[in-house]
Amino acid sequence: MTLWFILSLMTAAAIFAVLWPLSRRGSVSVQGQDIAVYRDQLEEVERDRKSGLIGDPEAEAAKLEISRRLLAAADKAEPKKAAPKAKSKGTSEPEAVLWRRRAAALVALIALPVVSAVLYMKWGSPQLPGAPLATRLDLPPEQRSIESMVAQVESHLEQRPNDARGWEVVAPVYMKMGRYSDAVRARANVVRILGSTAPREAELGEAQVAAANGVVTAEAKQSFERALKIDPSDVRAQYFVGLAAEQDGRPNDAAHIWRTMLDNAPANAPYRPLIQQSLARLEGKGIAIEPKAPQPGPTQEDIAASQQLTPEQRAEMIRGMVERLADRLKTDGSDVDSWVRLVRAYIVMGDADKAREALTNARNAVGTDTEKRNRLDALAESLGLKG
Repeated sequence: MTLWFILSLMTAAAIFAVLWPLSRRGSVSVQGQDIAVYRDQLEEVERDRKSGLIGDPEAEAAKLEISRRLLAAADKAEPKKAAPKAKSKGTSEPEAVLWRRRAAALVALIALPVVSAVLYMKWGSPQLPGAPLATRLDLPPEQRSIESMVAQVESHLEQRPNDARGWEVVAPVYMKMGRYSDAVRARANVVRILGSTAPREAELGEAQVAAANGVVTAEAKQSFERALKIDPSDVRAQYFVGLAAEQDGRPNDAAHIWRTMLDNAPANAPYRPLIQQSLARLEGKGIAIEPKAPQPGPTQEDIAASQQLTPEQRAEMIRGMVERLADRLKTDGSDVDSWVRLVRAYIVMGDADKAREALTNARNAVGTDTEKRNRLDALAESLGLKG
């Protein structure tokens, strides 16, 4: 509301400045200061003549010209005789003209803003909130032409090729438009300008794969490997490294990578269906995939890494491993050994309530399997959780 008030004041001020001259009388008169200027010029010419700067003929000629202008100014400055009043009642012609000017100014001052506001409220979009460039580029064609918007961004980037924000905005649009080579160029410029990070390298690699019709080229693989070197948990890079292994004829390596991703992924992770489809694709080709060996606990690498951590860091690492195990069991609870490890882990962490909850979930997951239920009951009794 404050913005509208300020804009209204600015509009009124602008119109007032333009229309103010219309409210003044039409008779033109030269100010007295104009006559004074010409007189000063005459005195200056006389001083120059006396000092020898100009000769007598030049001084006389200059005086003559200035005098002529002085007389003309004096004639204009002389007040004109008042026009005889009209015999008929009413306003004289000059006053009528002045009144019409003031009326026009008043109408313009009021009507222009009102008409503009009405037209804008009817055909404009006063309630449309502001949107960043990236959001506006995603608008459907009926609201905004993507091609036109991209052309504007490209024109901007031609003038400012080091505008990283511009490259970041246009890169995903190139991908949607199928302009993969341009997307590669845009992603590469982002990395060049802002530096290498795991997400930027992974996005560059994805664009390179798209440009190669889905093939993970050596160049794309290098991008993904750089991303994993910075952040080994980058999901996009992990997936495409697995895809590279599949395309290189190493299906077991691909399956191992994707299964590990599933084990570590939250139950509601949006990329889980893609990984599951990829694993199903391998099995559908009749490729013999070696089964994944059971993981009874932390690997030797995990144990070695934990020795270098502080007690707080070690506890945080264990907590993360336990949470990942719990998430995996939410989707596949048939492994009773994993349930046993989870319950024992909660007891070690001093969280008996979560241990009891895990036991309840384990019993529900194994169903009527008598052997598995007996193991869970024996575990509960040994840990004092029965009852």
